[in-house]
Amino acid sequence: MAKRRTQPCPILFMSMLLLCLLSNTCALHGDELHLLLSFKASIHDPLHYLSSWGSSSASHNFCKWHGITCDNNSSRVSAIELSGKNFSGKVSAAIFQLPDIKTIDLSSNQLAGELPPDVFSAVSSSLRYLNLSNNNFTGPLPSGSVNSSLLETLDLSNNMLSGKIPQLMGLFSSLKFLDLGGNVLVGNIPTSLTNISGLQYLTLASNQLVGEIPRQLGSMKSLKWIYLGYNNLSGQIPKEIGELTSLNHLDLVYNNLTGNIPGSIGNLTDLQYLFLYQNKLTGPIPRSVFGLVKLISLDLSDNFLSGEIPELIIQLQELEILHLFSNGFTGKIPNALASLPRLQVLQLWSNKLSGEIPGDLGKRNNLTVLDLSTNTLTGNIPESVCDSGRLFKFILFSNSLRGFIPKSLSNCKSLRRVRLQNNRLSSELPSGFTRLPLVYFLDISGNNLSGRIDNRKWDMPSLQMLNLATNGFHGYLPDSFCSDMLEDLNLSENGFSGSIPPGFGNLTELMQLKLDHNKLSGPIPEELSSCGKLVSLDVSHNYLSGQIPARLAEMPVLGQLDLSGNQLSGEIPKNLGSVESLVQVNISNNHFHGSLPSTGAFLAINASAVTGNNLCGGDSMSGLPPCNTRSFKNHPATWWFVLACFLFAAVAVAGVVLVVIRRRKDLELKRVENEDGIWEVQFFESKASKCVTMEDILLSAKEENAISMGSKGSISYRGKSLLNGMQFVVKEVSDANSINLPSFWSEMVEFGKLKHPNIVKLIGICRSQKSGYLVYEHCEGKLLSDILRNLSWERRRKIATGIANALRFLHCYCSQSVVVGHVSPDKVIVDGKGEPRLCLTLPGLVHTGSKGFSYSAYVAPEASKGCITEKSDIYGFGLTLIELLTGKSPADTEFGVHESIVEWARYCYSDCHLDMWIDPTIKGHASINQNEIVETMNLALHCTAGDPTARPCAIDLCKTLGSVLRRGSCVSGLGLSSSPL
Repeated sequence: MAKRRTQPCPILFMSMLLLCLLSNTCALHGDELHLLLSFKASIHDPLHYLSSWGSSSASHNFCKWHGITCDNNSSRVSAIELSGKNFSGKVSAAIFQLPDIKTIDLSSNQLAGELPPDVFSAVSSSLRYLNLSNNNFTGPLPSGSVNSSLLETLDLSNNMLSGKIPQLMGLFSSLKFLDLGGNVLVGNIPTSLTNISGLQYLTLASNQLVGEIPRQLGSMKSLKWIYLGYNNLSGQIPKEIGELTSLNHLDLVYNNLTGNIPGSIGNLTDLQYLFLYQNKLTGPIPRSVFGLVKLISLDLSDNFLSGEIPELIIQLQELEILHLFSNGFTGKIPNALASLPRLQVLQLWSNKLSGEIPGDLGKRNNLTVLDLSTNTLTGNIPESVCDSGRLFKFILFSNSLRGFIPKSLSNCKSLRRVRLQNNRLSSELPSGFTRLPLVYFLDISGNNLSGRIDNRKWDMPSLQMLNLATNGFHGYLPDSFCSDMLEDLNLSENGFSGSIPPGFGNLTELMQLKLDHNKLSGPIPEELSSCGKLVSLDVSHNYLSGQIPARLAEMPVLGQLDLSGNQLSGEIPKNLGSVESLVQVNISNNHFHGSLPSTGAFLAINASAVTGNNLCGGDSMSGLPPCNTRSFKNHPATWWFVLACFLFAAVAVAGVVLVVIRRRKDLELKRVENEDGIWEVQFFESKASKCVTMEDILLSAKEENAISMGSKGSISYRGKSLLNGMQFVVKEVSDANSINLPSFWSEMVEFGKLKHPNIVKLIGICRSQKSGYLVYEHCEGKLLSDILRNLSWERRRKIATGIANALRFLHCYCSQSVVVGHVSPDKVIVDGKGEPRLCLTLPGLVHTGSKGFSYSAYVAPEASKGCITEKSDIYGFGLTLIELLTGKSPADTEFGVHESIVEWARYCYSDCHLDMWIDPTIKGHASINQNEIVETMNLALHCTAGDPTARPCAIDLCKTLGSVLRRGSCVSGLGLSSSPL
């Protein structure tokens, strides 16, 4: 039952007001007391911050009430400052009618409803400061008359205000600060705003504004800050912007602006921040831009800019951040960059740059981030790149760099993320390079590196991902890397010899181990079975011998096992493949003999995965001969003994075969006839096939059992077996085309084979000519969308990790990649242990959840056009991550289109303090790591990039999320744009 909101007793309210009116102290201010108590009565105050308002001890003197400031001379209310007090409810217009009020600050609460329509006309003419930002106000901006022409600050940002910006906004002639960002405003930017000649700060970012930027903006000579990003503005950047000579900050990001960057921008001699990224700008950078000697941050990334980066950049001596990535720049990296003393972040990745990296880069800089990846750079890596002692992100992959890895990097103790893969680097690893204390991600694969790695001291306690694949390393493998956090170890395609170290079994966090295509020998160590989180194990194409360790079959989440191309022998453990997670096995080209196990992983194994052995059994797909008994002659007694043994074994085998056949028969497609017609039914679990009947499914599909309604009319029902009470969920297939589409049902059969602890199992399907149902396991729990706003940060972290693990399994470890299509909180059930369970639904079956919202809010931009890939799932995960962090969603914030919440999040991340966007439920916990929150948001924004290729894959997503949540690492706070993960 909902808790009734407490309201002040009307009799008490009138008594206090009468007492005040009769007292000498406030006889003159009874009107203010009435207005203040009216405001208190209109909101919900869960923290009881307003308990002093109207209390017996203070009712006669409201100047002592919390949040109230009075004028010293008149004792009238001059300011109400109630920011971040967790208020909710609708705001009474009374508070705006206080006669001498100068400041009203109700920001960062949960106030809702529409703004009073006459708020601008009723507000006191004395008001100077009005801040209602970071609430949940809805509806249009008031469009009545304006009374307060002296208002200097108006902040309505980060609400859900809609409609057009009214022309009357131009009547606030004294405004110096106007922020309408983070809403869902539409239409053009009204030219009337240019009448506010004294305006210094203008932000309309993160809305849905269209049209061109008004040229009249050039007449607003006092402007110091323009932020129009994250809209749908089009056309060219008006050259008149160059007339705003007081401008300090120009931000037009994430629009559809075209044409060249106007050379007139070079007139903005006070400009410190120029952000034009994520547009469609073309042509070269105007030379005049390099005359902006006060620039601190220049970001022109993600456009179609071309030409060379000139040596003129040496004039930008104050520059700290330079982002020019994802363009078409050509030529060399200018040597002048090495002479910029304040340069901290340099990102030029994904261009067409050639030549060598400046030899002195880093020597006179203050580098923290260097990303020059995906160009055609040649030459050596400069020795000086880490001279600042602060470099933590060093990314040069996919170039043609040669020579050694600089010895100086061995002393670069600040390094955290190093990616040098796919170059032509040679020689051995420098001494000390394996003892970097903070490195958590090291990828130097795809080079010509050589030498031994077992004669080096490995001491990398933070290491989570190590990739040395496709090099020329040789010798033995080290027994340890001195990291308890290693999750991904790839040493494939080298020349390693000797045995697999038993010490690898101590890598308790390991999820992927690739040792394939080496010269390893000896047995597979049984200690590997101690890696309880191992999902993928590939030791193929070596010289391994001996038998498969029996304990390998007991690994709880192993999904991929490749033992092919070795000299392994003996029989295959009978229980190998009995764990449901194992879906892909390759044992080809070894010396195995005996029968193929009848476990799930081998029931329908492909012939190429078992060929090259002396095996028998399996089904027709395996291509193996049946297991026959050989005839022989022996002593009669021996013969009878052997015959008895044979008969005993035959009976045992027959029992096993009978179980297998019965299990297979249980899981075969069946036809059931009833009064509704003929139904085709197939289960994917023996228990369900024995307990759930077609009658159970049809009886469940009734209105009284409905638990959710879909956008296309599909309904989900709660079901129960009449035989033993087994619970399940029935989802109706309402799309007539899907019901009669064989490919749809074939794909659902593939879904039924998926087994993962973070995925809700599909246990059966059924269809007739007119109807179809999907039967899911019953998960005791609640939808994430229903409980999200009441969860601690620790529980949200656990949920995010679980969903990411599910996506990694679906995208990377299934026999064929499975795409969810739409990932959202209404597709995640949180069970009693706090574990998230992702419910799979094909794109054609997208439905609304219990709150009635459409998954279209969670659809990636390309998916709305029919192009659904793994990167579409990553986009939905990013949106879910934003919701876990902020408590806001595309549904309950009414952004209208799914991009809007992303725009709002990017706006908040770039320009707001964490306290302004983090969900208040988790903000109050002293235990949260703010750096962890910020870096998680950074990951969410990578996942929701408009360009699918810029989003991380599921494996990189899990690695990055895991590293963020484990180390809570420091975030530079130097800007949003960053290199690929």
